[in-house]
Amino acid sequence: MAPHNSPPPDGTPALVDFSVDLTAQEVHRQAQVLAALGPDWDPMEVMRGEEAAYDLLYSGLDEEQQRLYDDLVAAGVLPPRGGGHAAA
Repeated sequence: MAPHNSPPPDGTPALVDFSVDLTAQEVHRQAQVLAALGPDWDPMEVMRGEEAAYDLLYSGLDEEQQRLYDDLVAAGVLPPRGGGHAAA
């Protein structure tokens, strides 16, 4: 059986057109994720929980930790929280 694309004259292999439509697979994957999360999943509650966790993580910093935190915020590594300082 002859190839659809003949090789170029210099002997290098010809490129073969290859495409895959993953749309149906992506829709299926999203449906599976949502089913696994269940009907009680509340994305806003999850976000509030994450914010509370970050507040707790950056609370009660000693002087050196607060200085390092402020340096990281100034460098753009961490987002500012609570008026530019970690929660007390």
